[in-house]
Amino acid sequence: MIVGHSVRSIALLWLPVVVWAAVIFAFSATPNLRVAPTADVDFVVRKAGHMFVFGVLAMLLWRALANSAVRRAMLWSWVLAAAYAATDEFHQVFTAGRHASPVDVGIDSVGALLGLLALTAWLWGRRARGEASLQGRG
Repeated sequence: MIVGHSVRSIALLWLPVVVWAAVIFAFSATPNLRVAPTADVDFVVRKAGHMFVFGVLAMLLWRALANSAVRRAMLWSWVLAAAYAATDEFHQVFTAGRHASPVDVGIDSVGALLGLLALTAWLWGRRARGEASLQGRG
C-alpha cells in the first residue's frame, strides 16, 4: 500500500485512469470506426480524437501518480500513456477493419504530451494566482 493513503483513496485516484483506459479500449474494439461522412474529415476528427483521449489519459495518470510516492510523475505519466498507446495499436490488429499504425502511437504520444503541457500551464497559472493573492493580503 502507498504510505499515508487508504485503499479507498488509492481507488479514487486510479479508478478514473482505469475507466478512461477502458473507454479507449472500447473505441479501439469498434470495427470499421467512422466518425464523419467524408474520408478527409473522418481522418482529421479521428486523429484529433486520438490526441484528446490520450491527453486526458496522461493527465489522469499524473493525478494518480502525483498523489502517490512516485517521483517525476509528469515523465511517468507520459511514458505510461505512450506505452498504453502502443498496446492499443497492437489490440487493433485483432479488430475487423482496423490496423496497427506506428504513426498513431506517435499521434497518441504527442496528444499525451500536449495534455501534460496544458496541465503544467494550468498548474503554473494556479500557483501564480495563489502567490499573487497571498501578496495582496500582506
